[in-house]
Amino acid sequence: MAELSRTRPDPRSDAAIVAALGSRSIVLVGMMGAGKSSVGRRLALRLGLAFVDADAKIEEAAQMTISDIFETYGEPDFRSAEARVIARLLEGGPQVLATGGGAFMNPETRAAIHGKGVSFWLKADLDVLLRRLKRRSDRPLLQTQDPVETVRRLMEERYPVYAEADVTIYSREVAHEKIVDEIVLALGRHLGIVENTDAAPERAP
Repeated sequence: MAELSRTRPDPRSDAAIVAALGSRSIVLVGMMGAGKSSVGRRLALRLGLAFVDADAKIEEAAQMTISDIFETYGEPDFRSAEARVIARLLEGGPQVLATGGGAFMNPETRAAIHGKGVSFWLKADLDVLLRRLKRRSDRPLLQTQDPVETVRRLMEERYPVYAEADVTIYSREVAHEKIVDEIVLALGRHLGIVENTDAAPERAP
C-alpha cells in the first residue's frame, strides 16, 4: 500500500482539528522504544498543545525514578500510582499525553483514555524496538537475562490490547515529522475534519 505523500502542514486544518478536539487529549500508547515521547513533543509543537509525559509526572510526584519505584515498591504499586496519575492528567486536556508501555493494559485506564481522549497506538516491529532500546539502560522491565525474549513476550501480551486504541500508526525508521504528519491526518479523519481518502498511513514496504 502507498504511504502518505509528504505535504506541507495546513495551519487552517490543524486549527480546525484542535478546535474539534475540544477538551480531549491526544494519548500515545505503545511499547517502550516506540517513539511516544519524541513524536509526542513534535506533535504537540505542531498543534500548539502542551506535551505531557506520564512517566515524568509519576517521577515528579514520587520524587523517585521509575526504576527506583519498581525496585523499592514493586510493579503493582507502580501501576496503581500510574493509573491515578493518568486519570488526573486526562482532566487537563487538550494536550498530547505520552503514556508508559504498560499503562494501557489497565482496563480502568483504557476506559478513562477512551472517555477523555483520542488514543494512538505507535506500533513498532521487534527489530525497530530492539535497535532503539539498545541505547537505553533505564528500563526496569528489561533488567532480565534475556531482554530480547522479554520484549518479544511483552509484545505478545500487549499488542492485542494496544489494538483497542482508536488509531494505529506504524512507528518505523523515518523522520519523526513524517509520523507526526500521519497522526495529524488520521486525527483529522477521526474527528471528521479531513476527508477520508484512499491514501492512509501504512507500514513501510
